[in-house]
Amino acid sequence: MAKKEENSIAGQLWGLGIAFGVVSILFGILALFWPGLTVGLFILLFGVFVLVWGIIGIIASIATISTDKFWWVELIFSLLAIGLAVYLLRNPEDAAKIFIFLVGLTFLVRGVVDILQGLFNGGGSTGGQRVLGVILGVLGILAGIITLTYPVSAGLVVVWIVGLYAVLYGALLIAFAFRAKAELDR
Repeated sequence: MAKKEENSIAGQLWGLGIAFGVVSILFGILALFWPGLTVGLFILLFGVFVLVWGIIGIIASIATISTDKFWWVELIFSLLAIGLAVYLLRNPEDAAKIFIFLVGLTFLVRGVVDILQGLFNGGGSTGGQRVLGVILGVLGILAGIITLTYPVSAGLVVVWIVGLYAVLYGALLIAFAFRAKAELDR
C-alpha cells in the first residue's frame, strides 16, 4: 500500500513539476525579451514568481516527508521564498533598493539547496536525477555570484540573468519531471 501511495504522490508531483517548469520558462522569456520592464513591474512579476515557487516547494516538501531526508531544507527555503515574495509585493519602493541583493542571495541559497539534494538525497533518486539537481544548483550559484558581484551595473543584466536562469531552470525541471515519470511507469 505504501508503494502505491508513493507512486500516487509522485504522479501528482510530476504534473506540478511540468506546470512550474512551463511557468518558469514563460517568465524567463518575458524577462529576456522584454528588457524594458520597469523595476516596479519586474519586482511585481518576480514577487509572484517567487511566491508560486515557495508554495510549490512547500507542497513538494510536505508530500515527500516520508521519502526525502532533506524535505525540511526545501520547506525552510520555500518559507523564506514566500517571505521574500510577500515583502516584494507589499513594499515595491523599498524593495527596489535591495532587490538585486535579494535576487543574488536567493539564487545562491537555491543553488546550495539543489546541490545538497542532488549530492546527498539517495532515497529513490536515480543518478540522472541527482546530476540534474547538481546542475540546477551550479546554475543558481553562478547566477547568484554574477548578480552579487556586479550590483551597480546589474540593472538590466539582472533582468536577463533572472530570465536566463528561469528558462534553464524550467527546462531542467521539465526534463527532471519527464525522467521521474518514466521511472514511475517502469
